[in-house]
Amino acid sequence: MLKKEKMAGAAFAAALACAGTPAIAAVEWTGVNLAGAEFDSGTFWPNAAEMNYFRAAGMNIVRVPFRWERLQPALNAPLDATQLSALRTVVAAARTAGLSVILDPHNYARYNGNVIGSGAVPRAAFTDFWNRLATAFRDEPHVIFGLMNEPNSMPTEDWLLAANAGIAGIRNAGAQQWILVPGNAWTGAHSWLQNWYGTPNGSVMGGIVDPQNHYAYELHQYFDGDFSGQSSWCNASNGAAQLAAVTQWLRERGKRGFLGEFAGGNNTDCRTAVTNALGYIENNGDVWLGWSWWAAGPQWGDYIFTLEPTNNYTVDRPQMYWLRPYFADDRLFASGFE
Repeated sequence: MLKKEKMAGAAFAAALACAGTPAIAAVEWTGVNLAGAEFDSGTFWPNAAEMNYFRAAGMNIVRVPFRWERLQPALNAPLDATQLSALRTVVAAARTAGLSVILDPHNYARYNGNVIGSGAVPRAAFTDFWNRLATAFRDEPHVIFGLMNEPNSMPTEDWLLAANAGIAGIRNAGAQQWILVPGNAWTGAHSWLQNWYGTPNGSVMGGIVDPQNHYAYELHQYFDGDFSGQSSWCNASNGAAQLAAVTQWLRERGKRGFLGEFAGGNNTDCRTAVTNALGYIENNGDVWLGWSWWAAGPQWGDYIFTLEPTNNYTVDRPQMYWLRPYFADDRLFASGFE
């Protein structure tokens, strides 16, 4: 019998093979968005207590949204020392807890409301921002650079140019970590090959240029009627159906994907859709690196999707019970190994 220890990635696949079970690629990262620093007012950076809670629960990654303007109050200027220090504290807390952390400028491809690539926000400013931020964290191997949250309402071709400008800033800083690259149209998995927003992501985003070739595509997917994530209701038939086309697109190109946002309200239909999607991701671990639920954070109160525990981190939210069987670090135990 195998010892009951945390195993992931290649170790997990090897364990299955030794047990006589066909090996499948294992999902590497499963976790949650710790939201707060992306709000217009206040400074709600994640704290060590909630990181310790999610790590103890079995998660191994957190996505940390923040406003670009908070980190860099003026374009092409140094990063704000106070806010950078706060982010460094978050990254250090994640490292201490044993978590990887995604840095996520949560700006929808905009700065002060102006789209990247406009006269007000040249692509060179996006290069500058990422060069400064990557320089600050290039020696933190547990850090992942989430290029931008949900670009939208712009030509997909323009977003590709902006994305490559940001990647150049990261690599020119000497940083070699993973980069997560979203597409246009809120980077919806279901719409990756659709054209209602212009040229489909599937026709354009293959043009990403990364000298390290160390990037994955970040997708988001909600399961309500319009896939916007604004309702506690889900269509129970949703889930894998919204991920299938982009999974095939990624596999054909030898690329990986990461589901950066998904969620569902506390009801049977949403549980069905969510677990259907997670099961699909697990069964396609050759393509999917992992996922992070939207969201947690102490400021959310009774938000329909919150995973923030109650009673001083002692009481789980209902949706945590849906997710536990799919945590990357605990999947070996769920398979019956002792």
